[in-house]
Amino acid sequence: MTALPELSGKVALITGGSRGIGYGVAEALIARGDRVCITGRNEDALKEAVEALGADRALGVAGKAHDEAHQAVAVERTMEAFGRVDYLVNNAGTNPVFGPIAELDLNVARKVFETNVVSALGFAQQTWKAWQSENGGAIVNIASVAGLAPSPFIGAYGISKAAMINLTVQLAHEFAPKVRVNAIAPAVIKTKFAQALYEGREAEAAAAYPLGRLGVPSDIGGAAAFLTSEQSDWVTGQTLVVDGGIFLNAGVS
Repeated sequence: MTALPELSGKVALITGGSRGIGYGVAEALIARGDRVCITGRNEDALKEAVEALGADRALGVAGKAHDEAHQAVAVERTMEAFGRVDYLVNNAGTNPVFGPIAELDLNVARKVFETNVVSALGFAQQTWKAWQSENGGAIVNIASVAGLAPSPFIGAYGISKAAMINLTVQLAHEFAPKVRVNAIAPAVIKTKFAQALYEGREAEAAAAYPLGRLGVPSDIGGAAAFLTSEQSDWVTGQTLVVDGGIFLNAGVS
């Protein structure tokens, strides 16, 4: 990245930030002058992401999102490096199963909830204690349209994202007025994570969207930038659907 703006003085912690949506959010926040800490499981991928984002503005902390020790270390490292953590973007997620919910392995369901929901709560608790309870800030939870309507074959993921949306309103209620908490519910975004949903049939998949294309990480980055900006100072407890208009087709045969 070149010609970066002056530092804004704000700092964000973004989970699952080495690629895909998380990386798109990191790019958007750095582009306006924020500094970021990104987390992820793969240390090499994190190093590459930090180098691309700019080592003077980005920090990487490797670990598993559901690991409480990792959550604490990520927040601690952010505070040590940048002295604050104004924004938390809970993006880390998993969807290891594809099939009918009647046949869902309950151990897999537990893993999905640990990573997609419990980890988000853990990070929110950590950032609240470390900075936000006294200094304020914002939290953005990356949910999904799968949490708003039935999603055949990715039921566990959808249920976890519905829980993420409810977690958003719970946190928004309890953390007010210091911290605003909102969610973003994307439809299909062109990332490695969602590749199975469009690979080999992207044109067909995109044709279902009124805006004529699938989403890209920068679409979510822009939404996250808004929800962590002064322009959204009177917005909390909301879920912003970023779906290329796909919900406009609901009920149309």
